[in-house]
Amino acid sequence: MERIGLAVIGAGYWGPNLVRNAQATPGLRLEYLCDLDVSRARRVLGDYSTVRASASLDEVLADPAVHAVAIATPAGTHLKVALAALEAGKHVLVEKPLAANLAEGRQLVEAAESRGLVLMLDHTYCYTPAVRHLRELVRGGELGDIQYLDSVRINLGLVQPDVDVLWDLAPHDLSVFGAILPDGVEPLEVAAHGSDPIGAGRACVAHLTIRLTGGAMAHVHVNWLSPTKIRTMVIGGSARTVVWDDLNPSQRLSIYDRGVDRSTPADLGEEKREQAIISYRVGDMVAPALTEREALRAVMAEFADSITEGRRPLTDGRSGLRVLALLEAASESLAAGGTFVPLKTEVMA
Repeated sequence: MERIGLAVIGAGYWGPNLVRNAQATPGLRLEYLCDLDVSRARRVLGDYSTVRASASLDEVLADPAVHAVAIATPAGTHLKVALAALEAGKHVLVEKPLAANLAEGRQLVEAAESRGLVLMLDHTYCYTPAVRHLRELVRGGELGDIQYLDSVRINLGLVQPDVDVLWDLAPHDLSVFGAILPDGVEPLEVAAHGSDPIGAGRACVAHLTIRLTGGAMAHVHVNWLSPTKIRTMVIGGSARTVVWDDLNPSQRLSIYDRGVDRSTPADLGEEKREQAIISYRVGDMVAPALTEREALRAVMAEFADSITEGRRPLTDGRSGLRVLALLEAASESLAAGGTFVPLKTEVMA
């Protein structure tokens, strides 16, 4: 099978990772690394002598050997670069977020869908072995009905000059929620609270609350100012609860057969029907063995396979729209003092 000709756009922080994993993906053939600083592109390529460095996006998009592009440029440029690629008939993989705002994201999704092209988000966490296993557990019903999701992503991080901590860190958690939640369980409204204790001019600590269909609630805590690094997510179900600790490579997932059971009066004898009984279930904990694999390699494989098979990837353009919708609603809530803001239903479909 002929390999898909790929160009990587952007040789900064993330571009070299895309180059390395593209070279290791059997379905892809890396043709170009494009960057305004062509000398930087050449330094990144190093021994990849068959890959061309270019400072011209137009040159890259005009080459018929290029069937797809992977974009690792600043979010503010995503609309211009991705739209140019789609209009040139190229499939597109773009680093998160999809665009700088929801309106621009819609433009990209409509451009891709009208041309029958793949538009995929590089939501890398969704392709880790841990999240793939989480998806199987949740969507397979092993946890029962989802009751809550609680995610913490904090560290002493780089205060970004152009976005707040929600836009910087929360997309990781929101994209994972979208990948693992079962059909029929969707965000309905969002409330956000944040603070700027160091006077950075934007929220450096934030808490995000999302109401889901069925009465479940999701919560995200993101923080640039914590001296300790924590990357955990707890997904509670009516049957089991799973804890994902991304910083514990020896036990990333722990599945607990422990929880709270409630008996309704109808289930009880006549003498006890005046009150409901709460009981605590204490069972085993299981830590599944997961094969460690670089998530970005799986991203590249999914991109190649979705193009070859003519199907939507797991993290398609609409998944990127859903993340943008959540972030915009969170920003609106933050500005309004933390009130709940409904999600745009046409985006969530």
